Amino acid sequence: MAQAKTTENTSKLASYDAYFEKVQSRKKLPRNLQETLTDAFAKIPVSSFPQVPGGKVIEIDAETTIGDAVKILSESNILSVPVKNPAAQNSSDWRERYLGVLDYSAIVLWVLEGAETAAAALSASSAAAAGVGAGSVGALGALALGATGPAAVAGLTVAAVGAAVAGGVAADRGAGKDAPTAADMLGEDFYKVILQEEPFKSTKVSSIIKSYRWAPFVPVATDSSMLSVLLLLSKYRLRNVPVIERGSPFLKNFITQSAVVRGLVGCKGRDWFDCISAHPISELGLPYMSADEVISVRNDELILEAFKKMRDNNIGGLPVVEGPKKKIVGNVSIRDVRFLLLRPELFSNFRQLTVMGFMNTVASATHDATKVATPITCKLGSTLSSVIDTLASKLVHRIYVTAEDDEEVVGVITLRDVISCFIYEPQNFFDNYFGFSAQEMLVK
Repeated sequence: MAQAKTTENTSKLASYDAYFEKVQSRKKLPRNLQETLTDAFAKIPVSSFPQVPGGKVIEIDAETTIGDAVKILSESNILSVPVKNPAAQNSSDWRERYLGVLDYSAIVLWVLEGAETAAAALSASSAAAAGVGAGSVGALGALALGATGPAAVAGLTVAAVGAAVAGGVAADRGAGKDAPTAADMLGEDFYKVILQEEPFKSTKVSSIIKSYRWAPFVPVATDSSMLSVLLLLSKYRLRNVPVIERGSPFLKNFITQSAVVRGLVGCKGRDWFDCISAHPISELGLPYMSADEVISVRNDELILEAFKKMRDNNIGGLPVVEGPKKKIVGNVSIRDVRFLLLRPELFSNFRQLTVMGFMNTVASATHDATKVATPITCKLGSTLSSVIDTLASKLVHRIYVTAEDDEEVVGVITLRDVISCFIYEPQNFFDNYFGFSAQEMLVK
């Protein structure tokens, strides 16, 4: 087991190196400019980065119920949150105090995957329409599959609640009356329902902390450099970086990929930014991911397969394509799982629902066809500045690159890629990171 873990960690570190080596080999910026920029970021303290809205980082306890976690995310209008270890609340060591970072999509995928299991044992729509309680559906599902034991029943109860909430329960309690709006607000009505149902009332965050979208807790200090943050968000694939005061276990800030890219928008007019961002992306070596590396989903595939591809490849979105030339016709993201959970007409048929059917239904329900169906794209001739503007203004994590003469997908640019444009990693930069190698935390 230990050897398998070591092999997995080595593979993960190798993937970080491979990505950044590809970036460096494809970038076409003069070396002296890259060195100047990297050196500049190395001298900017993390304390200079703007604070999170309200000035206080939202945290949750690992013993928080799933329902309350969704409520906190919804009311705070955030997508991820650091998770505290209740057994170490008095510890002065942040490595003991925090277990990781939980993403909202981990919760909705947890429900969806459970609901898929329940649907195999029992008709979710029939059970919901009949008003069968969550616990009853879970028990019936367990019996139908021949499952025994507390763990099996608990898992199927999760599944049944997903079905019941999306079907009859949500509609009965009013959560379904304005589902698109609720989804846009991270499921405001959704959490009102799940707070009342099992297993959400009793299942704790600790039970899913290492499921999809779990991330390690790898902080920087307020006196660390912004280069540390940029490298963690780009090369080392973190979506957010907590900030602590050296010698203290308490969070001072929480820096996300999106916040950094929005910060880059504010750098317009500065010589170093303009001389890079004015170039077409093709001149900067973008997209780093080539056409044959882009993971896509056909418009006639099942929406369930799309979400599985995201989960299995640890990515947040896919272009929806049609035809042999992979013409892009839409896009789906992991956040769209919310629509399945909040729209009974979608959820009751999600095992047969195609990607295009899903997009059309959601677009119709939101009365805005551009909300889900319209992909965010750019051309190889687009400037980096315009790409950054689009990512920041549209609040998206990726933009698809299409061929000049048609809408064939030839690449994708992520927030991670944009950040990588401006830096490289100096030799042995992370060797002494809070007294140990950063890699120790990244692969633990």
